[in-house]
Amino acid sequence: MKRIFDLCLAFFALLLLALPILFIALLIRLSSKGHVLYWSERVGRDNHLFRMPKFRSMRVNTPAVATHLLVNPDAYLTPIGGFLRRNSLDELPQLWSILVGDMSFVGPRPALFNQDDLIALRTAAGVQGCLPGLTGWAQVNGRDELPIPEKVALDTEYMQRQSLGFDLTILWMTFIKVLRQDNVSH
Repeated sequence: MKRIFDLCLAFFALLLLALPILFIALLIRLSSKGHVLYWSERVGRDNHLFRMPKFRSMRVNTPAVATHLLVNPDAYLTPIGGFLRRNSLDELPQLWSILVGDMSFVGPRPALFNQDDLIALRTAAGVQGCLPGLTGWAQVNGRDELPIPEKVALDTEYMQRQSLGFDLTILWMTFIKVLRQDNVSH
């Protein structure tokens, strides 16, 4: 049921957002050097790696680490990168990952391949069995501001409470938080 929901919503979102996606791609291409998309190695279900696309918001040659680990993240942003990140528009290409089955709309956010502490804690809690999500329970409860153990606790709670109703609640909360730009630190 969840896969059918994801596919239907992803197709609808692509139809609705096709023109804005093309416009954003054009803006990225015109405002900075490099590819429009950034393909990030991420940890998916059962700790298998997959390549997740995002609109490129950082300059070419930015270190492949979580943004909060950069000394001055703003120094790496492209001219429109801050706007894309504040409004979560850099995440739109992840609709592709949902369509191909690497991600769901709701689940734990996929870890970077080098976030060993997060991966280990999720594996110990059994969270690695969940399909990663575009948004998740941890994202609507703190996003970038949460320490890793709290993220994993929220991911574990999501895993235990999974249902279509809970997913719809998280999607609604995500929509509100994106509109308000809540808990976006970079």
